[in-house]
Order: sequence, then C-alpha cells, then structure tokens
Amino acid sequence: MFDPAPIPEYHVGLAAMSEVLSRTGKDLMQGIIDEETPAPSMARTLTHWIYHVGDGEVEFRGQPSADVLNPAGLVHGGWAMTLLDSALGCAVHTTLAKGEIFVSLDTSVRFIRAITPDTGQVRCIGRVQSRGSRIATAEGVIEDQKGRVLATGTTSCFIQKAGG
Repeated sequence: MFDPAPIPEYHVGLAAMSEVLSRTGKDLMQGIIDEETPAPSMARTLTHWIYHVGDGEVEFRGQPSADVLNPAGLVHGGWAMTLLDSALGCAVHTTLAKGEIFVSLDTSVRFIRAITPDTGQVRCIGRVQSRGSRIATAEGVIEDQKGRVLATGTTSCFIQKAGG
C-alpha cells in the first residue's frame, strides 16, 4: 500500500550522449528525479514518472486518465505495458557503469486486473533479478493504492560498452 504523490512538473528533453555515458546508470536515473537530467517526453504524455531509485530497483508512479482509454473504456494495455517496460529497463539502467548502454531483448506482461481512471495513481516497482556482464533480467509489478496487483512483467536486456 502507498500514498499517492503529486505529479511532478516534467523537465523533458534529450540528454546529450556525452552526459549519459559520463554517469553511472543509477546517477543518471537519480538525475532525472533531481531535474538535473531531462525525462523523456513520453513521461509527460503518459503521466509516468520515476519516483525512487535504488541499486537494481526503481519505483515509478503512474496516473491513469481518460486520455489513455481503449474502446471498452478501460486504460489501454499499452499504457500499463509502457509503465512496466520503463520500470524494468530503468531498474537495469541503475546497474550500468559509466560508458555502458543496454537495449531490451524482450518484455513480457501479464494483466491481472483492469485499470481505469478511477483506479487512481498506481505504482510500478522494477527489480533486477540477475546482472551478468552482457545480460540482465528484471521483474516488476504494478499495484494500486490498496496493494492489489494489477499487472506483472519481466524483461531481459543486452548490455554493452557504448560504441561496441
């Protein structure tokens, strides 16, 4: 269970690759929270934001709205999938050393309960399960404010030195 947090004012843009590569992944993620580094513009569009950063773990928050409904009047599954993909990838990102980058190899999502605008703010926690020299895996969960699981997901990511 958690208490909702205010939606932050988004400082969005694209960080210079030199800045991205000169920081550890955890420092870069914390920089987004601290508004030293811009958040991706999709955060504003989808009302997702990084709430907390740890070692191999991140917590995102999301505010579903009527702007992301499917024809059945439910929050589109893509909204939840994107929230999970962001949390899973950012959890892996916290493990990166300076000069390392990653790309997702796959992401799997399982929907447990419907999300509607009335669900209110949700949180998504992503945690690294394993981190090798080239492959990392992570798992995550979206929960409502009562602690009910709404969706779960997993990912595997390929890690490499930038330019290699």
